[in-house]
Parts: sequence; structure tokens; C-alpha cells
Amino acid sequence: MSNKLKVGIIGATGMVGQRFVCLLENHPWFEVSVLAASKNSAGITYKEAVGDRWKMTTPLPEKYKNMIVKDAFEVEEISRMVDFVFCAISLNKEQTKLLEEDYARHETPVISNNSANRNVEDVPVLIPEINGVHANIIESQKKRLGTKRGFIAVKPNCSIQSYVPPINALMEYEPQTILACTYQAISGAGKTFKECPEILDNVIPFIGGEEEKSENEPLKIWGGIEGTRIVNAKNPVITTQCIRVPVTNGHLAAVYVSFKKKPSKEEIINLWNNFEAPEVVLNLPSAPKKFLKYFTEENRPQTNLDRDYENGMGITMGRLREDKIFDYKFVCLSHNTLRGAAGGGVLSAEYLKACGYLTKK
Repeated sequence: MSNKLKVGIIGATGMVGQRFVCLLENHPWFEVSVLAASKNSAGITYKEAVGDRWKMTTPLPEKYKNMIVKDAFEVEEISRMVDFVFCAISLNKEQTKLLEEDYARHETPVISNNSANRNVEDVPVLIPEINGVHANIIESQKKRLGTKRGFIAVKPNCSIQSYVPPINALMEYEPQTILACTYQAISGAGKTFKECPEILDNVIPFIGGEEEKSENEPLKIWGGIEGTRIVNAKNPVITTQCIRVPVTNGHLAAVYVSFKKKPSKEEIINLWNNFEAPEVVLNLPSAPKKFLKYFTEENRPQTNLDRDYENGMGITMGRLREDKIFDYKFVCLSHNTLRGAAGGGVLSAEYLKACGYLTKK
């Protein structure tokens, strides 16, 4: 009998769901036992449900081709078949929030890629290398939901993954103001070039809801637990612009930051290059061996060259310089569907299993 936890992927036919499928194909701790999607895809094989919409560069895994897709709203039935679920379904926020809570109340933990529950005060928004301690709020959440093992944990928006980790490494110098302009791949909208012809030879200076998430979610990640809720940090103040660019994968950010105690350039680079994640995180199957990497070359990081650093789970930085208005400016990069989406979700699940929150039913 396998010791692996049985996993469901809710929203398995979309781009992030497909990425989950690929990442979990040979996972040492988790085994996919349910693929679920909308009613339109339910009752047919995964291969039929995906059809010509397979968006990964690797082939659809053989082991899932003939798995019959379940209706994501068959919560009771799916909950009997799995120990927990990843949720990447494409619904409006209210529907998503209610669906994820339904799974949690059926004693099925939810590791969510969606934004619907990120603002809920007792739902942790996890980057395990940074704020794994926020998992402690899960006990309060379970009391609110009336569950013994069911809860919701989410990974943050993909747009913040590039600049929150390098800023986090500098917290001892008390960053006060941040300006971040993100240049985001089309896969962040779940699309390929074939599905997004309007982006060819073009830049689109608007991504709905993205700037609000980019400015607010870091404050929850940097916040602290007070009683039964996570209270956002008051600083730094963050302002952003989020722009869609003609790139398949990878979110690049141009970041400007001022500190209460200004460090030297050498001190910043030293902290980046010597950042160490907690030991429990370093031992997880999906964790990067080296989370942060600084390039000394003037033209790095580049999206095409560096998005797959540490299997797409690491963050790269470069071009650190003093600025005329802020203290410093730099460029940073993350892979949006790996670290920023499915990979971040898998890492969070590994962390929660290591901490005892995910167990066999």
C-alpha cells in the first residue's frame, strides 16, 4: 500500500492545472487520484477534455490520459477519494471562495492557486522560505470552519514572487517605500501566443486586479499572527504597475526601494547570495537548493535565459545600482507558472505535510 497522499487537482484542464499534472507525475510524496474540472469536461477522459488545449512543452503524461474527469462541484464524492486537493479552477471569486470552503468543510484541505481566499484573515498566504510560520493560523481557521483537518492555504499572486523574496532578505534594513514595475508573461493569463494574437509586436499596460494584489499581498506575507488572524505589516509602502509583455513564461520586475537604514551595495549582495531558507524547507522535494541568485553581468537576469533557474523555483536578481530618487534599484525575475503558480503550490503542500497539517484520512 502506497504511503503517498492521495491528491485531487481541481481545475485540471487549465494551464495551471496542467502544470500541476506535470509536476505531480512522479512526485515522491503525492499521488494524483482525481482530476476535476467544470461540468463541460466531466465524464470524459482527461485527454479528451484537454483536446488540442494542452499548453505544456512536455507531452501529456500517459498515466493521466484515460483518467475520467470529475465535476469539481461533486465535493462529497471527490473528498472521499483524496487526502487533499490543489485548486486552480477558473471561476469568479465568490464561486471559488465558496467551493474551496466546501472542500475544507468536508475535511479536505485545499492548497489554492486562486486569489479568492487570500484576504481572509485566518488563511495563510505562503512562501515557505519566508513566512512558513503563518501556517500556525490554520488551527484558528479550523475552529472557525468547524473542522478537524479541513483548511485552506493559498500561494500568493505570481506578480510578487520576483520582488518579495529579494526585499525580504533585506528586512533588517527596514525597507520603507517600494516601486515595482512588473513585465508579465502571457501564461499568467493562462494563454499561449496562439491564443493571444493581440500581444504579438505589442505591450499591454493593464492586467485586471494585478496592481492591487501586488501592492497588498506582500504586506500580509510580512505581517504577523495576532490572536485568530494575520495582521498586515504597516511597512513598506508599495506602489506597482503591471504590464503584459510578449513572453511565454517568466515575470520580470524593475524594482526601486528606499530603506530606513540604508545598506551598502556590498551588504545587499551579500545578504542575497547568502540567504538560507529554514532547514525544513531545504529538505522538501521541490525546494530550490539556492533560493536567491545575483548576477554580476549587466544584462542579466534575462527572461529566456534565467526563468528556469533551480527548475523554475528560484529567484534571480541583477543590475543593483544606487538611484537618484530611491536608495537603490534592481531587476529581478521569477517563473510565473512554476514558483508563481503550481510549483509554489506543490512546495506549500510539501511544507504543510512536513509540519503535520496534511495527513492521510
